[in-house]
Amino acid sequence: MKFKKYFSVMSGVALSLSLVACGPQDDAKGGDTKEADKPKELLVWEDIMKGEGIKDAIAKFEEENDVKVKMVEKQYTKQIEDLRLDGPAGTGPDVLTMPSDQIGTAVTEGLIKELKVDEDTQGIYTEAAMDAQKVNGKVYGLPKAVETTMLYYNKDLISEDQLPTTLEGWYDYSKGVANGQKFGFLALFDQIYYANSVLSGYGGYIFGQKDDGAYDPADIGINNAGAVEGAQYIQKFYKEGLFPAGIIGEQGISVIESLFTEGKAAAIISGPWNVEPFTKAGVNYGVQKLPELANGKNMSAFIGVKSYNVSSYSKNPELAEKFVKFIANEENSKKRYEITKEVPAVAALANDPVVTESEVAKAVAEQSQFSVLMPNIPQMNEVWTPADSALQTIATGKAEPKAALDQAVKTIKGQIQAKHSGK
Repeated sequence: MKFKKYFSVMSGVALSLSLVACGPQDDAKGGDTKEADKPKELLVWEDIMKGEGIKDAIAKFEEENDVKVKMVEKQYTKQIEDLRLDGPAGTGPDVLTMPSDQIGTAVTEGLIKELKVDEDTQGIYTEAAMDAQKVNGKVYGLPKAVETTMLYYNKDLISEDQLPTTLEGWYDYSKGVANGQKFGFLALFDQIYYANSVLSGYGGYIFGQKDDGAYDPADIGINNAGAVEGAQYIQKFYKEGLFPAGIIGEQGISVIESLFTEGKAAAIISGPWNVEPFTKAGVNYGVQKLPELANGKNMSAFIGVKSYNVSSYSKNPELAEKFVKFIANEENSKKRYEITKEVPAVAALANDPVVTESEVAKAVAEQSQFSVLMPNIPQMNEVWTPADSALQTIATGKAEPKAALDQAVKTIKGQIQAKHSGK
């Protein structure tokens, strides 16, 4: 069964995931009375270059709660890895931030605590963003921002009235300008995070969903007929030299970004994380939703949700939970957006002028109408490497799409069986 529900930032799907938490228990967090007499402190891990967005809110929380909050910036996608080591060592955070696709794994390993969040508080966030924080109906975080990929274009290279509205249009445009030094449209289609926008538009999917909305890790759809058709379409961009050879592999994203900032690529697919770098580089860029496919459907994308979560190792879990609810409220979310430009997950802010006047926020909201929530079950960890490897063999012509994707699914299923059976 394919992903059944597409949604905008203003709507979502109910996710019900059956996971059993295991890991560090609460009884490891005790302390003597001398510890209790000490002034309370919280250690908060924030994302890199995003701390400025919550500094004022932290100062207010410190004053209102007679607590000292230390903030440390760390790459948000790697914080769970650090928590696995720093938590047991007693040097981990009370509050961390993480992407929604890591929630299921973190819960299964017992790394983050369930939060007691009433319906009114949950109701201030978009349904999709809030659902991304739930495992088996329980809440494990509050959303801070939503993101999805979109199209960046260089206004100095292509005018708005010339912009193709379809991927086929970008293919034709690229054929007219690509010469090995300069390029038209570029995307990191050898990685499933980006390629899924094409594969799912043709009917492919990562995991199917059961009638109750829960993901079914036994139902993998990245090698079905639609996914193969999408992969065949992707392959021709590489076969015809419309993408540079150096775009393959992990270094590919750096190649794409460099070509765009140097004015050697008219358009690329990327996300809101590049707004600040491209602005600092002086690129005269515009943004819009992803193009339509030949079948009339819009390119899809993954919706990612960043959240604030409480570590299971926190010595002050109640205070940490209070901080999460405070830092993610509407007022502080708006302030954080004004500084960081990360699109907020608070529903009311979608219609706030400070957000609606942003071209980037508008593009994210429009693209989200055609996008799917990134699966947050632990089995998703087994998808990335095999899927990327298959796409790279397709891009380099070393394998045909069906054979490559069939092998990827075989590997994924084997890894799920080996690592997640009985969970």
